[in-house]
Amino acid sequence: MEKKTRKEQRKQYAIQKEEERQRNMNHIRVVAAVIHDDKDRIFVTQRGYGDMKGKWEFPGGKIETDETREEALKREIREELAAEITIERYLEKVEWNYPKFRLTMYCYLCKLDSGYTLKEHSAAKWLKRNERLTVDWLPADRALFMKTTF
Repeated sequence: MEKKTRKEQRKQYAIQKEEERQRNMNHIRVVAAVIHDDKDRIFVTQRGYGDMKGKWEFPGGKIETDETREEALKREIREELAAEITIERYLEKVEWNYPKFRLTMYCYLCKLDSGYTLKEHSAAKWLKRNERLTVDWLPADRALFMKTTF
């Protein structure tokens, strides 16, 4: 058996530490509403709080233990936008490792059933398809529309 070089040992140690970090990382499960309209636009919101303040995202939030993903999505939209939605279909699951947590985001194509009032976000807007890259997205949200067509 060959003896590992110092460089190989350091590399193996770094890989083991990263695997351990990922195992111990807080795992958060969320839902996101990709709200669209009849003009081929999507509705996006700008975070008004936290480490990622100012970044743009699809509205939604954490799934509580006792609720389905669909129930969580409708509750989150009521809480964040004081609005009702119709969930049209499931789109995609996005997994993303942020520095402090691991995210699993279940995304749904939706329509607004009413007007809205921003409760937690600092801004919101409708984006046309060719405007989607004009905002500073949260990485997981950007990954969603890079993966799928809606």
